[in-house]
Amino acid sequence: MSVTYKPTIGLEIHAELKTQTKMFCDCLNDASEKHPNVNICSICTGQPGALPTINKQAVEHVLKVGLALGGEVFADKESKFDRKNYFYPDLPKGYQVSQYDQPLVTGGELNKIRLIRIHLEEDAGRLSHSKEDSLVDYNRAGVPLMELVTEPDIKSSAEAASFAKELQLLLRYLGVSDADMEKGHMRLEANISLNMGTKVEVKNINSFKAMEDAIKYELARQEKLLKANKKVSHETRGWNDVKKVTVSQRSKEEAQEYRYFPEPDLPPFDEKSFNIKSIKADVPELPQDKRERFKKEYSLTSKQVDVLVQNMAAAGYFEEAASELGDVKKTNLLFNYFTSDVWGLMKKRSVDINGLNISPAHLAHVIELVADKRITSRIAKNLLLKMHETGLDPSEIIANEEWEQVSDESSLKPLAKQIIKDHPQPVADYKKGKSQSIQFLIGMAMSELGGKADPNVLKGIFEELLKD
Repeated sequence: MSVTYKPTIGLEIHAELKTQTKMFCDCLNDASEKHPNVNICSICTGQPGALPTINKQAVEHVLKVGLALGGEVFADKESKFDRKNYFYPDLPKGYQVSQYDQPLVTGGELNKIRLIRIHLEEDAGRLSHSKEDSLVDYNRAGVPLMELVTEPDIKSSAEAASFAKELQLLLRYLGVSDADMEKGHMRLEANISLNMGTKVEVKNINSFKAMEDAIKYELARQEKLLKANKKVSHETRGWNDVKKVTVSQRSKEEAQEYRYFPEPDLPPFDEKSFNIKSIKADVPELPQDKRERFKKEYSLTSKQVDVLVQNMAAAGYFEEAASELGDVKKTNLLFNYFTSDVWGLMKKRSVDINGLNISPAHLAHVIELVADKRITSRIAKNLLLKMHETGLDPSEIIANEEWEQVSDESSLKPLAKQIIKDHPQPVADYKKGKSQSIQFLIGMAMSELGGKADPNVLKGIFEELLKD
């Protein structure tokens, strides 16, 4: 009888919070600082006698995340910080100030995955190794770090990656973290087992793709061991993204091994110190709610909505432009121009949505002009570029450049006759049944008029003239 192995996966996700200063001191929280050991002081480097103070904004950020995810804040009436004791060169105090039995947030849910807790702690420093030596940079030591722990509800590597992506997006919407994985703002760990058996923690996961690969590999490794009647060790393993394997690092620590005890230099605190109602009111429309509303209000597909929702500023820009149109039928045309021509323009000019010199109202005006066939799609591309360069209203630019579409047959027919006369070979090919040859003739006419002619009107004229 064959055994069916069911994956059981839980995630631990750390995110550096956006605050001006570190968690327990006034040193700058500046991830862009390139010089080592600049943003440090006696507190974040663990000097004897240095006394920490709590960064209130960091606490508010975690409360905001918890409220957005439906968690309970201050479930134990008060919260506190604890010392988590372990020794490593990038941990200057010999312990980490974290939270153990009274986290800020308990419970909650995201993507139908239940959360155990969300708590706050301080980050460690950075180690760099070479053949000659190992160096430590404490600039990051003491930076506010949020840790979110899920229940083992996840059943696949794809589901785990989807959860992590949605959390990253939510953190950005809330404005509490940039969650940039390339810069180390967000780090992933997966607790993986089969059939609720021995749990293995996999660390060093620095991308969503790496998360999927690591989970797939670890599940296969554990299944192979179990099928061979071998034991899966309770351990911490690292992910080697080059070799695409997990590597044993150490036996897994239990809570008692960290010798948690309350941080004596920081008093417990409760919700009276925070305006919970104000924090909750500051939670914006969340990604999933925005997806559902955009599909309903703008008749967009799930795929289209996902493209927009990935960037909160872009979604806001689109919505403002769509409100100017007042016609749901034109929102698909708006989506196409916004996500192709406008985004292409931003990439070419190396600007983001905030640096785009085209207002949502002006973009909506362009869409109206295209929909009403007052300008061609080719002219629209040139118009958008000119709008970004000048900031002018599209109508003003069209008038200055004489770009309005030519669509009356009386103006286009003489040109079409001349094109037919000048290009006998495509004409002959068309009459032999090569219908695509007419596109060459239309293109020549469009070129003569600088893209201002209506291609559909031209097609009708050429078809009429070539009947004989």
